[in-house]
Amino acid sequence: MELHLQYLENTDIPVILLEHHITGYFCYVDDILIVYKNEITNIHDVLYLVNSITPTIKFTMEEESDDKINFLDITISKEENNISFNTYRKPATTDTIIPSDSCHPLEHKFAAMRYLTNKLKTYTLNDTDIEKGEKKTQ
Repeated sequence: MELHLQYLENTDIPVILLEHHITGYFCYVDDILIVYKNEITNIHDVLYLVNSITPTIKFTMEEESDDKINFLDITISKEENNISFNTYRKPATTDTIIPSDSCHPLEHKFAAMRYLTNKLKTYTLNDTDIEKGEKKTQ
């Protein structure tokens, strides 16, 4: 599946994106974020065309609500002429990491800490999310 999606991203999908004036296309495994202007692009036409490429693969769409959309672990919000980023946690998220006394390899234990620390340094988060993140890494 992943290999086929990469093939489509290098053959058919770019043609659709260009024809429909897509501003941004960001993909991580099977999550895709598409940035476009409502005045120019009918995103439902884009979804229909992408779904018609390979009938056995069905793409679905989540549209922004209240000027916000979730992508991976981030909530992207439009505020006037700016975009802000906040941490998004799925309802099933437990925030549980591997206990230090478990039998897992040390690199597995440190992976979660590295991820949380890198997220604080990499993403432009609001002050509340930075505070929450700093508490989790302590």
